[in-house]
Amino acid sequence: MSILIDESTTFIVQGITGREAVNLTRECIDYGRGAQVVGGVTPGRKGRDVHGVPVFDTVEQAVEHHGASIKGSVVTVPPAFTKDAVFEAIENGIELIVIVTERIPRGDVAQMVELASRHGARIIGPNCLGIIVPDVIKMGGIGGPAKDAAKAYSPGPVGVISRSGGMTTEMSSTLTAAGLGQSTAVSIGGDAIIGSSYAELMPLFEQDEQTEAIVIYTEPGGRMEAELARHVTEESTRKLPIVAFMAGRFMDEMPGMSFGHAGTIVEGKEDTAAEKIERLASAGIVVAEEIAEIPDLVKERMGVAA
Repeated sequence: MSILIDESTTFIVQGITGREAVNLTRECIDYGRGAQVVGGVTPGRKGRDVHGVPVFDTVEQAVEHHGASIKGSVVTVPPAFTKDAVFEAIENGIELIVIVTERIPRGDVAQMVELASRHGARIIGPNCLGIIVPDVIKMGGIGGPAKDAAKAYSPGPVGVISRSGGMTTEMSSTLTAAGLGQSTAVSIGGDAIIGSSYAELMPLFEQDEQTEAIVIYTEPGGRMEAELARHVTEESTRKLPIVAFMAGRFMDEMPGMSFGHAGTIVEGKEDTAAEKIERLASAGIVVAEEIAEIPDLVKERMGVAA
C-alpha cells in the first residue's frame, strides 16, 4: 500500500510547457509503472502536446477531455500566478495539489491552504519536490530522472517526510543502501506556510499497513515539531517508531538567521534546534546525530537485526 498516490492516480501538470515542467513530465512518465499524466495546462497553448500529454488552456478543459474526475495536479507556474492556478484546480475537483513553485507570497499560500481545506482537498508544498511510491509512481520532480530515482528509492516499510526535497532523496537512498525500503516518501516543502505538516500526514501513514516506521528530516524554525509531538502523544491511532534528523543545529547560536529555506527563521526559543530535539525526544522520537545513523536507529526501533 501507500499514502496519497498509487498506480491508478491520474494527474495533470499546470504550466506544462515550461522547461522545468517538460522535464518533470518526462520523469514521471518514465518512472516505475508510468504515471498517468492525463493532461497539461498552459493558457494559449491548447492543441499542443508534451511527451504525448495533451495541453489545454484550462483545467476545466482537461477534466472534460479526460471524461472523469482527475485526482491530482502538479503546479509549476510562476509565483505570481500560482494562487490562480491552485484555485482553478480546486474549483474543478482536483483533490491533491503538489506545488513545486517557490517564492510564493505568504498571503497567497494562506489563501490556497484555506480554500483547499474548505473543499476537502490537500496541498503538498509549496516549494517541494512532490511524492514518490518506490517502483510504482512519482508525482513531481522528486528523485530526479527515472533512472536516478530508481537507484535511490526502493519499496519497503519506512515512510519518509522531509522539509527538504533533496534530503528526501538523500535519506531514502541511505535507507535503501541499508536494506530498508520506503512505503511512500513525501517532500512537504521548506516554506513558512505549507499545505501538509508532519502531524497532518501521520494519520495516513498510521492507516497504511505497509508502513512500519517513519523517518523525518526537519530544520529550525516553525512549530511543526510541536504539532508532531502532540499528535504522537495524544492523537496517534497506531504507534509507529519515528526517527528524526535535525539539520542546522548551529543556528541556535545565530538567532534571527535564515538557513536555506524560508521556513527556517528562528523567531524564539521554541523554534531552536535544541528545543525541538528536546520536544521530539519527550514524545519518544529518536533524533539521530548524523544521517548515516538513521538506518540502524530505524532497525533498532523496528526490532530488526542491524
